[in-house]
Amino acid sequence: MSSTIPAGSPVRDLTVDLLVVGSGTGMAAALAAHECGLNVLIVEKSCHVGGSTARSGGALWFPASPVLDVGADTVERAETYLRSVVAGTAPPERSAGFLRHVTATVEMLRRTTPMQFMWAKDYSDYHPEAPGGTAVGRTCECRPLNSAILGEYGNRLRPGVLEVKIPMPTTGADYRWMNLMARVPRKGMPTILKRLGQGVGGLLLGRRYVAGGQALTAGLFAGVLRAGVPIWTDTALHRLTTDGARVTGAVVGHDGREVAVTARRGVVLAAGGFDHAMTMRWKFQSESLGEHMSLGAESNTGDAIRIAQDLGAATDLMDQAWWFPAVAPLPGAAPMVMLAERSLPGSLIVDQHGTRFINEATDYMTFGQRLLDRERSGNPVESMWIVFDQQYRNSYVFAGELFPRMPIPQPWYAAGVAHRSDSLDELADKMGVPQSQFAATVQRFNEMARAGLDADFHRGRSAYDRYYGDPTIAPNPNLRALDRGPFYAVKMVLSDLGTCGGLRADDRARVLREDSSVIEGLYAIGNTAANAFGASYPGAGATIAQGLVYGYIAAHDAAAA
Repeated sequence: MSSTIPAGSPVRDLTVDLLVVGSGTGMAAALAAHECGLNVLIVEKSCHVGGSTARSGGALWFPASPVLDVGADTVERAETYLRSVVAGTAPPERSAGFLRHVTATVEMLRRTTPMQFMWAKDYSDYHPEAPGGTAVGRTCECRPLNSAILGEYGNRLRPGVLEVKIPMPTTGADYRWMNLMARVPRKGMPTILKRLGQGVGGLLLGRRYVAGGQALTAGLFAGVLRAGVPIWTDTALHRLTTDGARVTGAVVGHDGREVAVTARRGVVLAAGGFDHAMTMRWKFQSESLGEHMSLGAESNTGDAIRIAQDLGAATDLMDQAWWFPAVAPLPGAAPMVMLAERSLPGSLIVDQHGTRFINEATDYMTFGQRLLDRERSGNPVESMWIVFDQQYRNSYVFAGELFPRMPIPQPWYAAGVAHRSDSLDELADKMGVPQSQFAATVQRFNEMARAGLDADFHRGRSAYDRYYGDPTIAPNPNLRALDRGPFYAVKMVLSDLGTCGGLRADDRARVLREDSSVIEGLYAIGNTAANAFGASYPGAGATIAQGLVYGYIAAHDAAAA
């Protein structure tokens, strides 16, 4: 397999207008730069194209964009919302720069890629009750896309987190109803049949339909191929080169040798965060983090951040990540994603004391932040379990792979990841939590569930909570008592979608020094840059959307230089 795209292209010293390091959202920067008439090269550390974007759900938070129905949102309302949720944890210019260029980025992607966008209507903002927030949401997605258009380079697309055995291109909007197929069959079953027909039928026609992050990166990749922008894979950033105070290119490593790339207009760092650099994670975030629990691409080890720091670049928000609670991994495997599972009725989450400690249905970044807040306050969550009953197991998909009524696999029990019992007392013993406290927790939870009101943590109050709830359960779609066994407990861990602290950048994506002066010729986007939204996650797809938008911004700034 050739390590260059197009295949057989030489890897040698050369000069380009713009060098992009990283092939996730960095491809948007390359496409925008190519539209501006710049000569672009992408270098990618791994053998795959797509980075963590390819492993994501592919959601895109595009406020006040043309993807939303006319009149559904305004820039002013989105500004109000971001001021509220960011709350001073990032410079306001970063949010403003994002909002100014969302529409232009969407239109550029429509021109340069085969992607078609749709609004995931009713996918609430993560904090819809905040000023400017909305329950109908601002999240968009790429429609299922035929990845066969990548031709000979189809096998270069980074695989997703969940590789299904039966082709069924499932969007985020589909997932909501597929997850409820046993409870709301009039919605779930037609959705399943539609996507099965598209997936299996497509194969018969020589098409391979993909959705989510796979569709998004396949679309970007197809656009890059069509534009003729070369990609060097298996190529790592070694150091940046300078002429005085200006970055003029980089030295990269390929096949055991160093190659110099001169970049007349600048270098865009889009190499992801430090997801798998455990020394950095333990230093900046928490020593309690499990090794390599991140769902981000394994090649994300913070190289670009450290190399830019060698030139005096400042960093910010290094304690932050796109936290994501997950099912504890089996030996030698990765964590298993949990999204709707925490919101669905008939379940609760307890710590090592057998007590609830959070609104289980809260957004995943806030969930992780609350865990770390507990640790910093001296009352850490040392272990956590999601507890549910047989009715829950009969009703919902779990961990993306267990369909309703499917038994929990025996290896889960053997590894201590899952326990089952007809008795709550015995289940407490298996989890290693105090019987009396666990029994009291379940009793109180059941009393509140019957009343439909979580007086302790307000589960079900937010429109975001209710999005992944069960609409057949009243009065609260997120609450149901656990009355009858058998009962189950599944061990959880704190995972993440990637880190979101990194290089400090301005509203033009330019990297800044500690004194806020600009490092000319150097840009940072995506998870290589500190989160434009500070310590907050405004809505599904905010991570990828800011990478795409700031890629567009960086390219246009470089073109104007």
